[in-house]
Amino acid sequence: MTVSSSKNFELDVADYIEEAFERCGLELRTAYDLKTARRSLNLLLAEWANRGLNQWTISQKTVALVSGTATYNVDSVNSTAAIDVLDAFVRETVNNESVDLQMTRLSRSEYSAVPNKSVTGKSLQFFIDKQLSPTISVYPAPDASSKYTVYMNVLTRMDDADSATNTLDIPFRFYPCLAAGLAYYLSIKKSPERTALLKQIYDEEFFRAMEQDEDRASVRITPDVSSYNIP
Repeated sequence: MTVSSSKNFELDVADYIEEAFERCGLELRTAYDLKTARRSLNLLLAEWANRGLNQWTISQKTVALVSGTATYNVDSVNSTAAIDVLDAFVRETVNNESVDLQMTRLSRSEYSAVPNKSVTGKSLQFFIDKQLSPTISVYPAPDASSKYTVYMNVLTRMDDADSATNTLDIPFRFYPCLAAGLAYYLSIKKSPERTALLKQIYDEEFFRAMEQDEDRASVRITPDVSSYNIP
């Protein structure tokens, strides 16, 4: 048996579009076919950001806190089109020794209810204002500069499909899902008789891909027996 010994199979935007048209029982013929399919592909990528957590789009970003300043732009260090902050911790450095402390996330209403946001101290809580350019507000405001650094796990936007020769920043296991999703999106416009079938295939492919994109961590469950009297 002779194997290829290669593991570099990758589709570009034109390949995905051609595959999607074929699943719709159609052929890619005109420049407008390419344009409308590329538009659907970018909308599909936006939908993925709404569907759930894509592990490969998480990047760690840091913000150096400044004394008395509570609010910072999440993309202030290097722009990665942040969508949301998943969690954060603050690193306190004193005499070249660092200690990391987990931060607690506040909702908008909880942060709004803070009576005095100018109080300074060790920042152990944060609020994410999910505007077009998200900001992070910490509480209390830091009481010193060059002492605290916030580390954030940030969910970021995927690169757009700008041209037919672009490849997409998705892992290998999501290739079938992307092709199925694009075929479903195109069928709504060009082959509605196949929409129901292609949607079912897309949902199944997405479910399988997301199952493999979850965190794997050990879980230990301990029953609470404090209310029982043991003789």
